[in-house]
Parts: sequence; structure tokens; C-alpha cells
Amino acid sequence: MRMKIIQSWVGQTSWSARVPLDPLLASEISFKQTEPADEGVGCGPGGPPHFDPRKWTRRFRLLSAFLFLLPFGPARGAEDKLIGGNGTLYLGGRPGHIVIVDEATEKVIGQIQMKTGTPADIELSQDKKRFYCLDMSFENVEIVDIASRQSIDTFKLSEGNKKARIFGFEADPLNRFMIIMTKTATKQPDRWEISAPTLQQYDLKEHKVMRTIPWPKGEEREFANMHFSPDGKLLYFFGDDILVYDTVDFKQVDKWELSKPIEDGFGRIDFNALDDNNEELGFFTGLFTVQDAVQNRKIMGIARVNFEKKSVDFHAIGPDNRVSFSLAPGRKMGYGLHSEIGKYEFWSFDLVNNRLDRKAEFQGRPRMALKTSSNGKVLYIWEAGNTIDLYEASTFKYMRTITLDADMTGSLHVLPGH
Repeated sequence: MRMKIIQSWVGQTSWSARVPLDPLLASEISFKQTEPADEGVGCGPGGPPHFDPRKWTRRFRLLSAFLFLLPFGPARGAEDKLIGGNGTLYLGGRPGHIVIVDEATEKVIGQIQMKTGTPADIELSQDKKRFYCLDMSFENVEIVDIASRQSIDTFKLSEGNKKARIFGFEADPLNRFMIIMTKTATKQPDRWEISAPTLQQYDLKEHKVMRTIPWPKGEEREFANMHFSPDGKLLYFFGDDILVYDTVDFKQVDKWELSKPIEDGFGRIDFNALDDNNEELGFFTGLFTVQDAVQNRKIMGIARVNFEKKSVDFHAIGPDNRVSFSLAPGRKMGYGLHSEIGKYEFWSFDLVNNRLDRKAEFQGRPRMALKTSSNGKVLYIWEAGNTIDLYEASTFKYMRTITLDADMTGSLHVLPGH
């Protein structure tokens, strides 16, 4: 799980078989309704049957239509319907809960009621057993047990005339403590006093601040991007360089100088869009940018980062673009969104051969985010509003829409089935 900065918020149509109306059949029905009754010989009781070829033609066609609709095999469309897998979708919803959607049926199957109000951010623990949620006031943290679908703990740092706003957090992989970045507003008779940004270690069991962590190099920051090692023994601070701290005394024990070029003539590497939900522990795969010192331009590429070995395997794919990134299950494909007014594009990345696979324009929306399904075959377009649009990952073809009863907030998490 990667710490991210909290920012202010600002039908399916089911397939059905239809038999086209036969113009000949329609004309015969119309003709029958206007045809005068036959008063000829053979029409009365006991007389020989009168053969009318038009009636038999009509009956044959009706029988053919009926046989066509009989369920001799699986219903058409049912066996061809592409679904995202057998996982579960979790996302924040108003007015104060987490919506639970079954991925196979695409139906809402429940919700988790929050104690602190509507979640503005939802982060998944490293063991994928908990959600750490921050409410809309940026004061309250709530912890949710996924298996029981229950809220199990809450805390806040505000007290008295002090309002402590949390603008970023990262939970320890062993769920012992959290690193949180706060700003405090203290109410005075004639003004509010705003503190400098502060990093703190918070004990989740004892419910108290354990220590204030000095900023790297003594330089205060308006944001903090951090990541724990899988065993929780190290904490990585992202900046011009990656500073490595131990999690006992929170002192710097190592440094990864990313500010230096990865090779002669190539600029420093910058972390860009990252998504580690489907990632191997201790690694990051995503889109990165480097500065081309010769051409004085930024280049975007696919990179895989190994934190333990302090190595980056970077492959340039073209000029820098504002493209998000979502890693697909299996780590063989990645998908992204390029979004600007009047131009919305899907991008897919071949991570086996480290290249851009394809891209295509589509009818997007001004506020949207992308997430891959649990089987990697469906792309979910969500964020803002109450709809999730489903697209086929291999073709970028729109399939259908999931409509919810509540506006979405927070994050979308796709957890695979067991």
C-alpha cells in the first residue's frame, strides 16, 4: 500500500431474442381480418374440409417462429457475457458507508456502515484484511474488518480548541501503528493559528501518539509519500532521493540516490502513476518519467522497481503524457487513462515485452478513474456520480453500466474471490 495525499472533493440493457415482423405474415393477417366469411359448400358441419393455402402458410410461419424461441440450449448471450471475475468490489458511498458489489452478478450485495461518516479515502492494508478510512472532515480514521464487514476501531487527534487535519497516512504492514501527516489549526479569540506539517507515529493498540518523526533533512513538506517494506522494518521516504528509515528509532539507515541519472546523458527518474494492488511485495511496476538532458524533454516509460536491491528496470516508450496506470492481475498487462477536455483515451501496456500495446479514444467523462477487474478482462471506469462503466480490456469496447443507489466517494478496491 502506498501513501497518497488526500485531495479535496469537489442499464445494463439485457439481451433478448426478437423475431422480425414478417411483412407477408402481417399482410395475410390483415387480409384475413378483411376477408368475408366463406359461405360455400363444405364449410358447414359434416361437410368436407375446405383447404385454404393461406391459412396453412400462416400456421407454418407461426410454428417456425415458436420453435426458434424454444430453449434448446443455453440462452443466447448468457454464455457469451464477459464478466470481470468472481471477486468483490468495495467503494465509498454517501451518506456514510462502503458499498459492496458482487463482481460476477454486478449487483450490490451489501454495505458496511461507517461510524465517522462518509469516507473520503479508503486504503487497503498489506494483508488485504483491513480498510483504513479517512472521513470527509479529514479528522477521523476508521478501521474496517473486511471479513466481518464491521467497523472495529476509530480515532482522531483533534481535542479542545485544536483541530488536527490528517492529509496523508500509511499503515504498518503488521497493523501495529500508522504514520500520519497532520496540520493543526488552533482557535484563538481573534484568529486561527495553523501549525507546520507534522509527521507522527500513532499506536493503534494504545490509541496515542508514540513520537513525532523529524522530516528528512529537516525540510518540512506539504505532502509525504512513503512506503513500508513488506516486513515493516523499513520505511521509504520518496523525494528527490529515496531515504530509508528503520521503524524502531526512525533514523536514516540508507539512501537511494535517484536524483542521479540512471545512466550517462539520461536524466533523473521520477515516480509517476503507481498502482500496487496486484503487485508483488517489495516491488513497484508502473509508468515513470525521466528527463532527457540532451533534448531537454521528459520521456515516459515502463519501469519495475526492486526496493530491496535498489534497482530500476526502465524501458522508454515515448514522450511524457499524463496517463494513469492500473496493474492487471498476473502483471503481464497494465492499463491507463489519458484524460483532457475533448480527448479521452484508453492505453494498454505489454509488460512482458515492455512496450505500448495500443491506445484508443472513447467517450469518457470529465472526472473518472480506471481499475482492472479481478480476472483482468474488464476495465472499470468509475469516480464521481453513481455509475461504473464496464469496458472489454482486449478491445476497449463498451459493454454495460452498473448503477448504484449512492454517489461514490473514496477509492475503489477489487478483491479477488477465494
